[in-house]
Amino acid sequence: MDSTDLTLIGLLRKNARASVATLARKLGVARGTVTQRMRRLEDAGLIVGYTVRLRPDVEPQTIRAWMGIAVEGNEARAVIASLLGEPGVATLHDTNGRWDLLAELRASDLQELSLVLERIRLIRGISQSETSIHLQTYRAA
Repeated sequence: MDSTDLTLIGLLRKNARASVATLARKLGVARGTVTQRMRRLEDAGLIVGYTVRLRPDVEPQTIRAWMGIAVEGNEARAVIASLLGEPGVATLHDTNGRWDLLAELRASDLQELSLVLERIRLIRGISQSETSIHLQTYRAA
């Protein structure tokens, strides 16, 4: 996995419906290159599916959580790529402090959240994690 793959994954996370031509233009590569890379990422199990993302106010019953993630050694790129392919990860942030990464998780119910947590904890290179469920969000006026 190289920087082009990571950029491609990021573009797909923003818009999984983007055409191959649009992705190729944004990456500065041929359409065939995009198709080939997507197929390789799917075959390797890094891309496990495509999904629709809705505005937060459209999904009031959605369970949201923050997960702090500690990464072992130099596994950060592989862990990031795996997390970007996880449908339960809404956003992913590189950070400092106790946690190397901070992921915002979304699930339709506690059972789905449990499955998301299980899949994330199985990712090679993650040494530790801690999850906090959002109870209420306050916004400044």
